[in-house]
Amino acid sequence: MGWREWVALPDLDIRAIKAKIDTGARSSALHAFDIEPFTENGKPKVRFKVHPIQRDTISTAIAEAEVLDRREVRNSGGKAELRYVVLTSVELAEQRWDIELTLTNRDVMGFRMLLGRQAVRGRFLIDPGKSYLLSHDEEMAHHQKEDKPQAE
Repeated sequence: MGWREWVALPDLDIRAIKAKIDTGARSSALHAFDIEPFTENGKPKVRFKVHPIQRDTISTAIAEAEVLDRREVRNSGGKAELRYVVLTSVELAEQRWDIELTLTNRDVMGFRMLLGRQAVRGRFLIDPGKSYLLSHDEEMAHHQKEDKPQAE
């Protein structure tokens, strides 16, 4: 795989999001904001908003997921923050598997999603000099525009 790829998060109804493959990060992270915890049928859940399109703070998707955990995670600046962790599926190159995903505000970051080493370990080899080896940039960008969520 390349150092960046288009992935889908079907459990969260996100058909296309550009992810940076980050082997320096243990866990995967998704840009999320307005995170609201709630309980449904006795299970802790979160409802949150996502800006799935890079450099677009208008288009918004709303997602819900069961909370797996709350963990202290060090951000790229080295500061520890308590994040919700959800278990969700990811799709890439006709493969689908479950990953743990932390929720954090990545509005100022270049990528709305990081795919960490736990998510790719034992599945892919990474060529840091290439992009979109398993996904096609133009095709996925087209799908993302087609599915562009409505602004609130």
